[in-house]
Amino acid sequence: MGKKTLQQRAGRGGQNFRSPGHLHPAPAKYPPPSEHTLTGVVMEFIHDPGRWVPLARIQLENGVEYYIPAAEGMYVGQKVSIGPDAPPLVGNTLPLGKIPEGTKVYNIELNPGDGGKLARQAGSYALVLGRSGNYTIVLLPSKKQRPILSTARATVGVPAGAGRIEKPLLKAGAAYHKWKVKAHKWPRVRGVAMNAVSHKFGGGIHQRKSHPSTVSRNAPPGRKVGHIAARRTGLKKR
Repeated sequence: MGKKTLQQRAGRGGQNFRSPGHLHPAPAKYPPPSEHTLTGVVMEFIHDPGRWVPLARIQLENGVEYYIPAAEGMYVGQKVSIGPDAPPLVGNTLPLGKIPEGTKVYNIELNPGDGGKLARQAGSYALVLGRSGNYTIVLLPSKKQRPILSTARATVGVPAGAGRIEKPLLKAGAAYHKWKVKAHKWPRVRGVAMNAVSHKFGGGIHQRKSHPSTVSRNAPPGRKVGHIAARRTGLKKR
């Protein structure tokens, strides 16, 4: 009897596939919205092992502290502002409706007050494209244009740590430590390299699937690997 496939083990749950949230020193999100614009100071930068971008600890003039992904060009002691009347400068947080078109922003709120959800990874900024009624059109890092309420907040700038993916890993030990802090199972063995009892694509004289890799959406879990409910197959006709 073979083992369960990776998809079956991940779907069941367990600590091997659970997001290691305990590694985060603090939640990285904005404080609750306020009608007033507050000034704060960047106190320090914190290495977060669960992220690939450093966190900036900001203390506001009213004593409230919060953490956000640091922007390129931020420095300890820098004065930043958060609120509707904050100037659109690097490190400042203000509503999307107050940010000029063409500005690079990150840590964008999906809904006003949620603390920031979009474009939070190192180097993954978004662009403010224009306005449409109560919405602001934003070009996300995925190149998808999305309308977001203009009252949702964002921070001006680009998240620090850009260029991380350009450095080669060079050895397996580097990949081990890279994925150790993420909810990602590594190493990942190819299905065609397994035995026939362990995977649908396993077995045979050569490493090949030996049959179509498309599978129905209603297939049982042990067979549900490959292109699940594929809309189309083959090369696109130009």
